[in-house]
Amino acid sequence: MEEFHRIKRLPPYVFSVVDNLKVQARRAGEDIIDLGMGNPDMATPQHILNKMNEALKNPRNHRYSASRGIYKLRLAICNWYKRRYQVELDPEAEAIVTIGAKEGISHLALATIGPGDVVFAPSPTYPIHPYSVIIAGGDLRSIPLNKENDFFAELLSATRQTWPKPKMLIISFPHNPTTAVVDPAFFEKIVDFAREHKIMVVHDLAYADIVFDGYRAPSFLEVPGAKEVGVEFFSLSKSYNMPGWRVGFAVGNERMIRALTRIKSYLDYGIFQPIQIAAIIALNGDQECVGEVVNTYRKRRDCLIGGLKRIGWEIEKPKGTMFVWAKIPEQFKKMGSLEFSKALLTKGKVAVSPGLGFGEYGDDHVRFALVENDQRINQAVRGIKKVFLGK
Repeated sequence: MEEFHRIKRLPPYVFSVVDNLKVQARRAGEDIIDLGMGNPDMATPQHILNKMNEALKNPRNHRYSASRGIYKLRLAICNWYKRRYQVELDPEAEAIVTIGAKEGISHLALATIGPGDVVFAPSPTYPIHPYSVIIAGGDLRSIPLNKENDFFAELLSATRQTWPKPKMLIISFPHNPTTAVVDPAFFEKIVDFAREHKIMVVHDLAYADIVFDGYRAPSFLEVPGAKEVGVEFFSLSKSYNMPGWRVGFAVGNERMIRALTRIKSYLDYGIFQPIQIAAIIALNGDQECVGEVVNTYRKRRDCLIGGLKRIGWEIEKPKGTMFVWAKIPEQFKKMGSLEFSKALLTKGKVAVSPGLGFGEYGDDHVRFALVENDQRINQAVRGIKKVFLGK
């Protein structure tokens, strides 16, 4: 049977190689410390659970919801932006609830990108950013994102060399997987660039809260004129430990929000209403729980980086995200990220994500997710030490 068109366009999923080895090892009874997938391991805060339980008891909440989200949640989203970033948003025209940021980004691409449309995205980057373009039939151009290059200079160079001219730029800061962060001046340049070249901007702010050492992650929408050129996504998965709840949102440019709203109206009936009601409490309620989440990730970051330093693997502390982006040590560099990840799993009993899975420019790194407690992280370091010693 002939292969399906969109499936044929998707590249092989690199992460599945390590995932399959991990499953086989666990079936054989081995204790594998999984620092691969960025799957938060902490509990959803109790006050959010309490509201969910209360909303579940009302049969009216068991009916179909609205695909763009209930009004009170969209209002809570806009108020959250106003409190945090002093950004004014219209809950009717400039906000939409999505089934996580991943669903929202992929459906926005389907709504706005067609065959032959050029889209820029960093490499390495979170897979749905480039894959959403590929699924939509667009033409992806990768912009290198690493310490050796100036991303904005690379962006300008790619724009000059690309025809037809790009239609969209997808970015995300604090960045997964590289943990790169930016200041407000960066977004000012992005807005000017987008205006000049008539490019839509999609900014994924999933790690807005997961920041350390005094750093504050700016919002793209804080920049005057940003709403004219783009939208911003946020997910409650990390800040509020709600990954399985699948609730996120997009705000900003009215035309782009309208396109996403229309395509979603054909595809889904929205999130289960009790989840939306609980999400309102998450955004409007006591934010102390977010600080506790951040503090936990900071401690885990310090534990991992300190442990790796003791065994000779020097890594700069990230200022944001729940990840550590680690350059492969010189003695293992020739292996590439996939073979190195396989070695860490089979010999060190530690699962990490190969950098190649995030794009061609990530192959000299691996990504650690801070999703285990300090004791397990120290155990992981001992396993990695065995690999370094050739045992």
